[in-house]
Amino acid sequence: MKEITVQELKEKMDAGEDFQLIDVREDFEYEMSNLGGELIPLSGIMIESGKIDKNKPVIVQCRSGKRSAAAIMQLEGQGFTNLYNLKGGMLAWAEEIDPEMPVY
Repeated sequence: MKEITVQELKEKMDAGEDFQLIDVREDFEYEMSNLGGELIPLSGIMIESGKIDKNKPVIVQCRSGKRSAAAIMQLEGQGFTNLYNLKGGMLAWAEEIDPEMPVY
């Protein structure tokens, strides 16, 4: 499974690179804090897979990287090859990029 660090994600955001960010956490988690990605909770990732771009890099994120890894494994089974797991998820983002971000 391909991974990307929070530092690499921040660089891509700052550079305005073209990629899709998918957040697989639950609604209440997303409302607490998010990175502006599209919310598709893990439980619905296969039903909503049509919303995921196959033609550009897609970064999948969650709280710690575990649910996003599970989502990627499911999606790769459906033929996706352009997925990257955000290593450490929101916890790493809060620790390394934005210490003011609320996490639980």
